Amino acid sequence: MLLDREGPLEALLSAVRNAAAGRGSAVLLEGEAGIGKTALLREFAEHVDKGHRVLWGWCEALFTPCPLGPLQDMRELLDPRVAALLDQTAPPERLFPALLNVLQHAGDAIVLIFEDVHWADNATLDLVKYLGRRISLLPVVLVLSLRSDEIGADHPLTHVLGDLPSASVTRIALEPLSPEAVTVLAEQAGRCGADLYRVTEGNPFFITELLASGETEPGRVPDSIRDAVWARLSRLTAGERDVLEVISIVPGSVERWLLRALLGVEAEPLVDQCVARGLLQRDNQDALMFRHELARQATLDRLPPSLQRSLHAKAEAAISQLPTAHPSALLSRRVHHAAGAEDGARVLELAPRAAAHAARLGAHREAASHLAMALKYVAQATPEQAAQLYEAWAYEAGLALLVYEPVIEAHHRAIEIWRELGRTDKIGPNLCRLSRLHWRRGEGKPAEDYADQAVREMEKLSPGSELAMAYSTRSQFHMLHYRFDEAIDWGLRAIALADQLGEVETRVHALNNVGTALLFADRPGGRERLEESLALALEHGFHDHAVRAYTNFAECAVASKDFALAERLLAEGIALATKHDLDSAAQYLLGRQAQLRLEQGRFREAETIAQGVMNLERLAMVMHLPALTVLGRVRVRLGEAGGLDLLQQALQEGQATGELQRIVPVRMALAEAAWLAEDQNASDEQLTALAAMDLDNFRAWDLGELAVWWQRCGMAKPLPTSTARIPLRRSCELRGNPLAAAKEWERLGLPYEAALALMQVRGAEVGPALARAVSIFESLEARPAAMLARKQAQCLGIADQLPKARRGPYGAARRHPLGLTRHEQQVLALMAEGMSNKEAARRLSRSPRTIEHQVSSVLGKFHAANRMEVLLRLRGEPWLLSASDVL
Repeated sequence: MLLDREGPLEALLSAVRNAAAGRGSAVLLEGEAGIGKTALLREFAEHVDKGHRVLWGWCEALFTPCPLGPLQDMRELLDPRVAALLDQTAPPERLFPALLNVLQHAGDAIVLIFEDVHWADNATLDLVKYLGRRISLLPVVLVLSLRSDEIGADHPLTHVLGDLPSASVTRIALEPLSPEAVTVLAEQAGRCGADLYRVTEGNPFFITELLASGETEPGRVPDSIRDAVWARLSRLTAGERDVLEVISIVPGSVERWLLRALLGVEAEPLVDQCVARGLLQRDNQDALMFRHELARQATLDRLPPSLQRSLHAKAEAAISQLPTAHPSALLSRRVHHAAGAEDGARVLELAPRAAAHAARLGAHREAASHLAMALKYVAQATPEQAAQLYEAWAYEAGLALLVYEPVIEAHHRAIEIWRELGRTDKIGPNLCRLSRLHWRRGEGKPAEDYADQAVREMEKLSPGSELAMAYSTRSQFHMLHYRFDEAIDWGLRAIALADQLGEVETRVHALNNVGTALLFADRPGGRERLEESLALALEHGFHDHAVRAYTNFAECAVASKDFALAERLLAEGIALATKHDLDSAAQYLLGRQAQLRLEQGRFREAETIAQGVMNLERLAMVMHLPALTVLGRVRVRLGEAGGLDLLQQALQEGQATGELQRIVPVRMALAEAAWLAEDQNASDEQLTALAAMDLDNFRAWDLGELAVWWQRCGMAKPLPTSTARIPLRRSCELRGNPLAAAKEWERLGLPYEAALALMQVRGAEVGPALARAVSIFESLEARPAAMLARKQAQCLGIADQLPKARRGPYGAARRHPLGLTRHEQQVLALMAEGMSNKEAARRLSRSPRTIEHQVSSVLGKFHAANRMEVLLRLRGEPWLLSASDVL
């Protein structure tokens, strides 16, 4: 009998009714251990309409959880295609869309119950995030039960739950039973309700165990759940206790075949007695489990360590003998029992295999955990095994754990052992990874040293794929630091070797480096190489490489002021990153989109986008730098508080990388801010620091901007010469023809730059030029520049030729960042609410055909294939929905 649970039960049933209507949701069922989550879910399953399917899966308390454990549990009842992909250890980019397709085309509502997700593996968390962000358009309820007292701010599950759309999430927090409910239960058992409530504080599991213990002696109520379980065990027969103790060695459920292997067929009557007593229960696949994990753990704690080791060894041996079509799914369990048996040889054999299986499924945290378990027994390993373990752990931990010192130390340990073994071929990849790790930490010199060393080490051997990627990595470093000749040279070497070896991925990586370097250096052939890199990445499903190609290509397009190309590349790149849940890359691209809006003079849109990126937590420094720089620069131009502080932060972070692309734009922005504030010393400081850099390695666009600001700020010394060619729109102003420069800027669509050029006009045309500059600045809300232009006119005695100063806030027109019309924004808002075309037509009093066209237009402007992709964009870019509020 369930007491005090009517509200939570109705919330769950309501979610199913909504899912049947096509509005799916995620339900988080939270509460402390023993609060009755599973009991509520079983009651809920009994109440769900028979036409709907309820599928169960569990996360288990193994030393390292089984990848995609819940999906493995429900595989046979879900869909044979999904089961086949699991058997193949298909990667998430194949498995998850296949599952999504099954769920999208389900005839009736489906309830997916993932129990105990606080123990979930990394791949399961990725699946929760993938489904949760798409759930509103599925006939699915995703129920996640978790112990709220076991997850903190740094728990991976907390991060995943924070990424789910709040509108599609229902939180149910189970509270302890009320004193009245406890009294009802106590009276039914002939016990004192007041004493029972005082000891249990309303925890249903504690209550049930204490009542079941049969303790009747006054004043002898046990004070912990362990005591309650042990008291009950003491009243069992020896045979029943043996059964429970043996089963306690296995987290989660125990299959019939494993039960027979551990206990023998003669123990089945004892098992049935334990089920009849309510100590054990059978799941929907007839496997046995303790009625609660706390009871299993308390039972396990009774066992002497020697007996635990013996039982673990017996369980591992039994599982190893199981003939199965998917043995890889059992590897985590085997490692768990081998570790429990303290069988180092077995752990060294099994853990690397389990790690490889987890890594293929994208569960890199679990892969690192398996390898860490093996490293506990590294003293028993051969030198080659030890080196491979250190190397593999460092790679997986570098991907999943976001730690540096232990990973760097492990790579060095691997290198040391490989050298002793004379395995030079294994040293190179470790050096490449060390280079990358130091680059992430902003340590440019050691990063480059390790990259150089990797090339030298691998060039001693016959050419292979490792050498090709080392060449490409070397190329990438040079490109990032604006050493374009070297970047192109190393990149072409990588391409030649990759082609010889048939390495498509290395070719994609190297083409990106070479193409970007050529475009940055204003040389021919760059665009063609970037287009090929992007096309190959898309063709072969290299999503990370494709997004990187979009990023570099779009940055070149923005810098060269080819805004039409930049718009297309950014839209496609953001759509691709969003579709494949590459959140960090999407935010970096959004920073570049904010940069584009800044260049276009769409300052409020740039500010909104950049602030949205900066509002996100846990975004790596390099990934938020474009947005941070734009936010500082746009606030300076708008005359809003905090702009200089943001630019100083961007400079500090950019200098840590040592890359010109992170430093030059920020110093340029600080020079502009000083000029607007008429702070000659500050502008001198920034421009002098820029001139001290190697100007031959500057991009032509950056050098042109530096030369113009050098002239505008009246620097005493001439700017050092450079081999780079300054673009036409900059050279016009430098040669004394700012009017021509302004016309070129307006033609290209950069109104703020045009107005800055107009401020440099002298002679008879200065009055009309300043008047035009003031009009542009005020239309853009660029108050500091407008004030400076008016001050300049006052000094020249031509203030009367300027437009009258506006009073109060400027009424600049705001546009949607993607160019949606008012009607399309209204349709977008209804799409976000989950309305169909017919429902939207009724709400907006428009014809269905009109709504159909407007929905199609919205999809096109989002570069989205369907509504689901639009909703994913809105999740990451909420300003796209709220933009209509400022129209």
